[in-house]
Formats: sequence, C-alpha cells, structure tokens
Amino acid sequence: MIEELEQKLDSFDSAERKEALSALCEKVEAGEITLPQAGTDVNLHCHTFFSYNSYGYSPSKFAWLARKAGLAVAGVVDFDVLDALEEFLTAARMLGLKGCGGLETRVFVPEFADRVINSPGEPGISYHMGVGFPKAKLQGQQQKFLLNLRKTAQQRNKDLTERVNKYLQPAELDYERDVLVLTPSGNPTERHICLAYARRAREVFGPRSCLRQEDTGGKALAEFWSEKLHVEAESLQLPEGRSLLDTIRAKTMKRGGVGYVLGDKGSFPLMADTSRFVLAAGGIPTMTWLNGLSEAEKAIEELIEVATSTGAAAINIIPDRNYTPGVKDEKLANLYQIVELAEKLGLPVVVGTEMNSPGQKFVDSFNTEELSPLVPIFLKGAHIVYSHSVLQQKSGLGYTSNWAKKNFATVAQKNEFFQALGSSLQPEHEDKLAGLSEHVTTEEILNKVTRAP
Repeated sequence: MIEELEQKLDSFDSAERKEALSALCEKVEAGEITLPQAGTDVNLHCHTFFSYNSYGYSPSKFAWLARKAGLAVAGVVDFDVLDALEEFLTAARMLGLKGCGGLETRVFVPEFADRVINSPGEPGISYHMGVGFPKAKLQGQQQKFLLNLRKTAQQRNKDLTERVNKYLQPAELDYERDVLVLTPSGNPTERHICLAYARRAREVFGPRSCLRQEDTGGKALAEFWSEKLHVEAESLQLPEGRSLLDTIRAKTMKRGGVGYVLGDKGSFPLMADTSRFVLAAGGIPTMTWLNGLSEAEKAIEELIEVATSTGAAAINIIPDRNYTPGVKDEKLANLYQIVELAEKLGLPVVVGTEMNSPGQKFVDSFNTEELSPLVPIFLKGAHIVYSHSVLQQKSGLGYTSNWAKKNFATVAQKNEFFQALGSSLQPEHEDKLAGLSEHVTTEEILNKVTRAP
C-alpha cells in the first residue's frame, strides 16, 4: 500500500498526487511509517517533472523522499518555470520539512560575450538561478518576464526539434504527440526531446517494430543509432539508457551538432534583467559555477564581480561532479577554491545534485573525505535560503528586502542572522513570522521562533 501511494505521487494528475500525500501523512500520524529526525544533508537543486527529472519525481515525491531521507533542507529548481513551487512548499509543510524553491534558466552576459562561462561551447551564455521564491503567482512585469522565459525556451526547443528531425529520419518527432506528453505542464527540455527520440527510434526500428518483424534482436535499432551518432552501439545502453540520451544530446543538440545554433544576446535574456526579475519577485539571484575549467571561470573574481553587479547574492555549486573519491586533482582544488572565495565574499553556497540526468544521486555523499569539511558551509547556505523563503513569504522581510538592507551593516551580519533563523525555525512554526512590520528587530524575530509556544 505504501509503495502504491509513493508511485501515485508521480502522477500527472495533481489531485491524485495530493490524495496520495495526504494518505502517507495519515500513515505517519498513525505510526505505520516512521520518519527520521533531520540530519545535516541538503539538496536545494532538484529538478522535478515540471522541467525534467530522470526518475520522474513530482514536487510532492521529492518532498516525501527528502523527508524520508532526513534532509535538513530541500529545494526544487526547474528550468524557466515556477510550476513546482506551490506544490512543493505545501508538501514540505505537511511533512515537517524545511523547503524552498526556485528556477534556473540560461542568460547572456555581455561582459563575457567572447568567453565560455558554464554552458559548454557557448561563449557569453551562463546558467543563472533564482532561489527562495516566496510564491509562484506573480503579477505585472514579473509575470510577463516569467511567461516569456517559458515561451522563449519552448520556441527554441521546437526549432531544435525541426532541425534534428531532418537528420534522424525516419525517427522524427511530432512535438505535441511525442514530446509534450512527457511533462505535465507543457514545459519539456532538451532532455525530454532526447528521451522522445530514443522512444521513437525504438518504435521504428526496435524489436516490436512492424517494419522489421524479423529483427528480434534489435539489430536495426543498433545500426540506426550507430550510424547517426558515429559511435559503437554497444556503448549506448539501448534502447533508452543514460549513454544513449547523453550522446543524442551531445551529437545533435550541442555545439557541432546538426540541431545546434549559436545563441547570442537575442536568444536569451540578459543576466542583469533576469537578476532584476528574481529580486522583484522576492527571490535571491544566484550565479552558477560549473568546475572552474572554462576561460570565464578561470577569471572567477571578474565573473563574480559581474554577477554581483547585477544583483546576484548567492552561488550554486553541484559538488558531486566536482570530485572523484580518493583523488586529489584539479577539480577538487577548484571546488575548494570557489567555496573559499564564496565564504570570503559572503555569498551563501547553494548545493544539490540536479537529478535531471540518469544515474545522478538523490543527495551528495557528504560523509566522504572530500566533502565532509564543506558540510557546515553547505548547511549554512541552505538555512539562509530557507529562512529567507519563509520570512519573505510571510512578511516580505527576506534576505534581499529593504528591511534587510536597513538592518545589517555587513553581509556577514546578515548571513549570521538568516543562518540562525533558518537553523532554529521549524516548519510547524513558520506562521509565527507572519504579519511582521518593517520595524521589527532581528532579536524579536529570533525570539518568536526560539521561545517555547
């Protein structure tokens, strides 16, 4: 029964997800399910099925699994939309999980127009985030900007599919029939398109294909992908394994591929405009860091200066891809360097494992020799984003608010307060922060959540 309810959490039917989560919560209340105390592990960068999650997780499913895993703080991030936010925050509150949410997109950075930043092979293009959004329902210019993010991304994907279709005939896609059905809210990504191509090719060439009934071993499918992708079929994990999906994306959609078109300032919003949108919507603009190996990331202090000048006030890192257990190499040195620099500049560090590619972990291995020294910094960043999210939602007094500007002389003082609030505040007490005036003091806020009810 529990397994069936967990499976229903990934239904595209929101009512079914809500009903399943309520039933699981009832089992927790009845003592049929025991949930652990929160530990120190965090993941604030999980994509849901509203953009792409390789395991098909909905916002409710991720919240449930995060609570089962004892995460200290959990957060969702989807490409170009806030569709997961309200559901995730509601689920987190029901489960007693410290939760937050945001979005990720790609932006153009004029100052680095001729240098690759963190989108491989694309000079001037950077992944950029907003975290800790207080709500998904925006108004006015913020709503217009958000809708345009989705519209622009989907037009890029449709154009991309048209170009790749010509090359992958006869396994071409019908965008509405084959791609849109893979996501519940009409926001597919390149990874959805790759999965759709894998499934379409299997229909055309696979063992059950009406075109090749005699080919029971999948030889035709292997020959098709080997010819189109110029690799040995044995390495592709047919019919839709991670290697195939990654290779389709790399060979047809990225630089040098038949579907690739070099992006420019007209293809993506400016970083400055995106940061301005995030701030106006009540979030924290967050720059992203890949691995320190690109030309721009080797000039990291210059890159951070440009990002912070637009309003970026935090930095996102994906730890798991930046070290090899037991190996002290350049990747690990770069990871420690960026964390040290972020600490020096007072930029909260936001971490997570994405889960938008098959095989990615649910949460980083924070107990490893490489990551364990960084856990306090990662936990601090998570508590800052969580407390900002709640305080901004309840009273408009978040990390980037006018109240914060007036009440903290330094970013170090601000970080100390939001860290203390985030570590002390429990989800069942979030309403204690509702309706606070702009004249409230930091001591009064902390007292509200630390004193006995």
